[in-house]
Amino acid sequence: MNRILKKAAVIGSGVMGSRIACHLANAGLQVILLDIIPFELSEEELQNGIAVTNPKFRNRIVNSSLLNAIKSNPSPIYKKSFQQRIQTGNLEDDMSMIADCDWVIEAVVERLDIKQKVYSQIESHRKRGSILSTNTSGIPISILANHMSDEMKTHFIGTHFFNPPRYLQLLEVIPHIKTDPEIAAFMLEFGRKIVGKTTVLCKDTPAFIANRVGVFSIMALFHEMENFDFSISEIDKLTGPIIGRPKSATFRTCDVVGIDTLAKVALGVKEHCPNDEKNEVFKLPDFLEGMVSQNLFGDKTKQGFYKKTLVDGKKEILGLNLKTLTYEKTERPKLEALDLVKNEEDLKKRIRILAGGADKVGDFYRKHFFGVFGYASNRIPEIADNCYQIDDAMKAGFGWELGPFEIWDILGVENSLQLMAVYGIKPAIWVEEMIKSGYKNFYQYSSGSVSYYDISSKSYKSIDGKKDFIFLQSYSSNIVWQNSGSILYDLGDGILNLEFKTKMNTMGGEVLQGISKSIGIAEKDFSGLVIANEAQNFSVGANLGMVFMFAIEQDWDELNMAIRQFQKTVLRARYSNIPVVVAPRGMTLGGGCELSLHADRLQFAAESYIGLVETGVGVIPAGGGTKELAKRFSNSIQNGDIELNRLQNTFLNVAMAKVSTSAHEAYDLGYMQAADRISINPHAQIADAKALCLQLATEGYTQPIPEKIKVLGKSALALFTAGIFGMKQGRFISDHDAKVASKLAYALSGGDLSQPQEVTETYMLDLEREAFLSLCGEKKTLERMQSLLKTGKIIRN
Repeated sequence: MNRILKKAAVIGSGVMGSRIACHLANAGLQVILLDIIPFELSEEELQNGIAVTNPKFRNRIVNSSLLNAIKSNPSPIYKKSFQQRIQTGNLEDDMSMIADCDWVIEAVVERLDIKQKVYSQIESHRKRGSILSTNTSGIPISILANHMSDEMKTHFIGTHFFNPPRYLQLLEVIPHIKTDPEIAAFMLEFGRKIVGKTTVLCKDTPAFIANRVGVFSIMALFHEMENFDFSISEIDKLTGPIIGRPKSATFRTCDVVGIDTLAKVALGVKEHCPNDEKNEVFKLPDFLEGMVSQNLFGDKTKQGFYKKTLVDGKKEILGLNLKTLTYEKTERPKLEALDLVKNEEDLKKRIRILAGGADKVGDFYRKHFFGVFGYASNRIPEIADNCYQIDDAMKAGFGWELGPFEIWDILGVENSLQLMAVYGIKPAIWVEEMIKSGYKNFYQYSSGSVSYYDISSKSYKSIDGKKDFIFLQSYSSNIVWQNSGSILYDLGDGILNLEFKTKMNTMGGEVLQGISKSIGIAEKDFSGLVIANEAQNFSVGANLGMVFMFAIEQDWDELNMAIRQFQKTVLRARYSNIPVVVAPRGMTLGGGCELSLHADRLQFAAESYIGLVETGVGVIPAGGGTKELAKRFSNSIQNGDIELNRLQNTFLNVAMAKVSTSAHEAYDLGYMQAADRISINPHAQIADAKALCLQLATEGYTQPIPEKIKVLGKSALALFTAGIFGMKQGRFISDHDAKVASKLAYALSGGDLSQPQEVTETYMLDLEREAFLSLCGEKKTLERMQSLLKTGKIIRN
């Protein structure tokens, strides 16, 4: 069946429902959002004479929920105008609106009686053949389907989004025994391609996959803490980014999710999974029971494992003493074992080093990793049929960079089995059988493909749903060239991919060399170049430490040469004789943005936060960014445009260091153009970028010819200077902010030319480089740079 899904309805506008509606709008769907009618008029409504028949009253709950969602930070929606794709209503007056919806999602309170009442209403109005799903996380799908008609049962399925739906990648798809297999297959593909999620097929078991394994991991840590005598801040240090997990680590994550929610899931597993070999792990430790009884639920009650408070007028974060349940000042964790990996950028190497330590920290990691390995392996086939489903769920739902089976591969499956026996941890029998059969790893990476060990066939199979994705790890045998900061892969079909490998993908000499070298190789033997990586952030910009070093030593010749080299490199990308496609994702700041501005096309990840932020550290963009925005302004001018107003918007975006909150917003800021594209699924981005690059090459790419840039000179400079003076007089900006803004205004205006005229790119590049160098000689600029390098914070001086 060729199923098309263009319009969806979300029933229930609570925290999850309203945000699911927003993300479906992000994906381009028309959305109906419905909720109950309020029980009574509010005081304000009574004072304003609003009747109970007034839609303002009847739709108050749903409209208020949607407004609160839109106003929340971070926003659940890519662009404010996408809100227009959502139509609101109530369950009594507007249920008929679902009649032309292709998908109806129930997201009401977790009570069986209420859900079944809603299903009865839905059945009266939904069109035959439409999909009905539930976002439940605590009630079996089979029980929810009990009283439905046979037709609705076959179209009913679980679609469990993780909160917040825009930012967490996981969508668990849970069919029940009567679900039409075509519906499950469709939702897996639709969720992956259109909604942009990592879709995982789950079995209808308590907590499904991610929460079952993730909550076990957390609860096991709770029970092990006393044995290791670590504080909560130390555990968070050990279980955060250092092993590829979110900054919120363990206890901060619990505060965000809610201690009550965590306890509910844990107790649910304990009650409903009596045959789980680790059932006792889900028993709440004394401190967790105490927290629940005292309503220490985390962020929702403003106190959980951590509590923000004021000490001597300054914000301070206190940590919970788990023995006394009182809050104490948290000390910065000092764990010498972590010094061994503080300069190691490779996550896999970090994990090997940490888990191989002979001290208490090494023992902690082994106990933790081995415990998760054993538990995850024993959940197959109970909750999932294959290892990759568990890994995908943990990465997409809990933000782990590597899943348990991937980490197991890193530590060595066979060697780990021997060590696990020492710790009294017994994995599933199928793992031992896998090793005995000669299969040493759960995954194989080769020739651009990723395969997993399939238990039923006892062989490696390609992963369903990932055949169209490109994972750079699988191209490790296709490396064309590399240096210390970049790797060039052959993706096939004449397309190369350059990946940055520096810290936060900063762009120093090794990366600039990589870009130039890659273009040269591509021009000689290939058809095109993609510049992309799989890291969380594309690039946070130029190597600020290097700039600061040259500036503090007043080595102006070296700094001038470094800036020239950056400018030369981005121009090399612009004027090569092969197409260059750049794939921004996450933070794409400063130099990363400037490189993007010079690409032939951009293939954005939807979650791209791109901008020129140099003014924050007291300089202006000098890697061609100022020049390129002036050029885009020049090329976009049409008859009748008020030129100064349009250029002023560009100036303000850079002067205020504005960064897009999504790829869609990048268009409004001038960093994205009409021909650029967006990948809503981040895993599809490199494959999409390759396809775009190949398209440009196939269509007959020709090297661009340098163009002149129209600048406005004194007329623009006067406008900017007056605005800067007003902001300074009103004390909205400091003296140094004004100086930086003035330098930017001069460069963007093309200098103090007496009248508008056309200038060369070289002329504009010289202006921005001179401004950058002069600002690097300012004491306050150096103070800003030093603060960012030392503390990660920008000071306003």
